[in-house]
Amino acid sequence: MPKASVKRLIECKKDQLVDLVLDIEKYPEFVPFCLDSHVYERNKEGNQILIIADLTIGKGPFKDTYKSDVKFDKENSTINVTNIGGPLNHLENNWNFNETKGGTEISFDIDFEIENKFLNDLKIRMHMD
Repeated sequence: MPKASVKRLIECKKDQLVDLVLDIEKYPEFVPFCLDSHVYERNKEGNQILIIADLTIGKGPFKDTYKSDVKFDKENSTINVTNIGGPLNHLENNWNFNETKGGTEISFDIDFEIENKFLNDLKIRMHMD
């Protein structure tokens, strides 16, 4: 399964970055290859925000929609995403936000497997190059 991790220091307040990641409805405006998004549910339970949403990702003739379960834990400043439907056998991504003097350090990890074996092998090769 393709995996990737990124850590960056961004000169913004933590709350601004968390709000940006949770603003799923606006992803088509700034996320590459995101063609559409739809939030089905958004609930607050204690220190958590729970979201069920679709993202349609594509380029050229390839286009697919997958559904995700998004959980924001305000106390730990983390966002965890898992797939619950669509063209992925597996998707898990985790965001961690840590405010520092210079801004906010973001850690992002993603692990996924595409259902289509051919596309999955192609994606793996693309990540290796």
